[in-house]
Amino acid sequence: MSKILGISAYYHDSAAALLSNGDIVAAAQEERFSRKKHDPGFPRNAIVYCLEEAGIRLDGIDQIVFYDKPLVKFERLLETYLSYAPNGLRSFIAAMPIWLKEKLYLKNTLKRELTALADCKTSELPELLFAEHHQSHAASAFFFSPFKSAAVLCLDGVGEWATTSAWLGDGNTIDPLWEIDFPHSLGLLYSAFTYFTGFRVNSGEYKLMGLAPYGSPIYVDRILDKLLDLKEDGTFRLDMQYFNYCTGLTMTNKKFADLFDGPPRQAETDISQREMDIAASIQAVTEEVVMRLARTLHAETGQENLCLAGGVALNCVANGRILREGPFKELWIQPAAGDAGGSVGAAAVAWFEGAGGRRSFNGKDTMKGSYLGPGFTNDEIRRTLDAMGAKYAELETTELMDKVATVLAEENVVGWFQGRMEFGPRALGGRSIIGDPRSTKMQTVMNLKIKYRESFRPFAPSVLYERVSDYFDLERPSPYMLIVAPVKEELRVPLTEDQRKLFGIEKLKLKRSELPAITHVDYSARVQTVHADTNPRYHQVLKAFEEKTGCGVLVNTSFNVRGEPIVCTPEDAYRCFMRTEMDHLVLENFLLDKSEQTEWEKDDSWKDEFELD
Repeated sequence: MSKILGISAYYHDSAAALLSNGDIVAAAQEERFSRKKHDPGFPRNAIVYCLEEAGIRLDGIDQIVFYDKPLVKFERLLETYLSYAPNGLRSFIAAMPIWLKEKLYLKNTLKRELTALADCKTSELPELLFAEHHQSHAASAFFFSPFKSAAVLCLDGVGEWATTSAWLGDGNTIDPLWEIDFPHSLGLLYSAFTYFTGFRVNSGEYKLMGLAPYGSPIYVDRILDKLLDLKEDGTFRLDMQYFNYCTGLTMTNKKFADLFDGPPRQAETDISQREMDIAASIQAVTEEVVMRLARTLHAETGQENLCLAGGVALNCVANGRILREGPFKELWIQPAAGDAGGSVGAAAVAWFEGAGGRRSFNGKDTMKGSYLGPGFTNDEIRRTLDAMGAKYAELETTELMDKVATVLAEENVVGWFQGRMEFGPRALGGRSIIGDPRSTKMQTVMNLKIKYRESFRPFAPSVLYERVSDYFDLERPSPYMLIVAPVKEELRVPLTEDQRKLFGIEKLKLKRSELPAITHVDYSARVQTVHADTNPRYHQVLKAFEEKTGCGVLVNTSFNVRGEPIVCTPEDAYRCFMRTEMDHLVLENFLLDKSEQTEWEKDDSWKDEFELD
């Protein structure tokens, strides 16, 4: 029985994953344990969790695999600074100490951390291997997909050198086809606009995507004329004189600002029509690049299936276009598409390509619904609640589901904590906040009183898989909330002539469908299909809500406040429940009513705990 530990760390979203003969036993991001969002540090807690889940110690591991090659990355860093010298001296001076102290000698750093964790000698550690960054992404996308063969497209900021790479997956192997190298990067281009519109790079990209439907893509020609030389086959080059990420400490420069009519928006200031139009424009360009690359890859490989990974694969609007417009028949996206998923991919490289492991096929992916994190028993939860002085009722499952469906139908907001925690950035009904999608006030309440975040941010629907086509123009599963689809025409509310003339954030106030809480301003929704075989309890509560209301959809957002990682433990969940204006909390078979709880922290100083994303 071969056990392989995969690690991603030291850039952002550190994580660990454990494979046993190619089967994922456990996977989790370090942020969930450390409570530091996008934690880049050594994933000590995540590793300890994976080992405990498998019931082994570190000496029971056969191999440890890191998700990229730091020496090759350092080579790219040096070559970049030399290419732009003497520009970039400040950036070089800022970057070098951490490289010379930690990253350049990453093998030694990892061994030091691992020996401290296992309390052993270096000579007693398992074999330590290194995969390539995009190889890890490609492996995470293909080896856990439902396909025997597929084209694979990886898009992110940058790995060692590659920013875009194409692969052919067949059986137990992935073969590289071609790549686009740094500094020409679709991920970094999108991040440059994230920075310019006042959001945080590596965490605010989804905000830019959510903002896009409020604007008009008036800057598309300017982007294609000045910033991006885009070829018909989807390959591209950036004009680096507009960007600062090679030589400076910011993403864009004055020349970029002049091109887009003024300086970058300052974080936390009002969002203007310019930012909305910029968001719409870069989203349109991104979709066009991805579509062209997909068509090229299809023509080159003749494959009917496509797998996606890398941070850009989290752009679910672009994913929806690939699905609707082809040319591939089937699409599968790694749910932990960013750097965290590199831990799973690195371990898979060692098993399938290094050790000759074999894949089996039954028409389903092998990510287990992405429910790969810690779970808690009723006894463990009871002890936590008692220790925190909580008031609760313990109910049989059938009664619990009926009561939760009732409070949801009364427009209450419910914290939902059950089963194993999700791996990846999306809450999928393990650590979720749920509500009634028919409610006209739900989006505002959740954004401002629960999540404490920007009012424009849309919420996603969880829908019974067997009913997805009743509500959305989608005929296939979307279990990982990575595909945007239009709300059915017959559910939409027609707009008046005056309403159609509204601009920007004014669009937010309009009721656009019979499910207003999950319908974005362009009549789209980021759909999660819920399946009885991968998440039976979440499926049960949806069924109970459907029986009570006739609606097989719930609002689903991640169980956290803005700037906080998704909750991991019952204690995290109770704390978040008490600090916000959530009405009820479900922890496995326990139901808590906010009105019955004793007073909690009266001031808002706790909000300073989490750095805004």
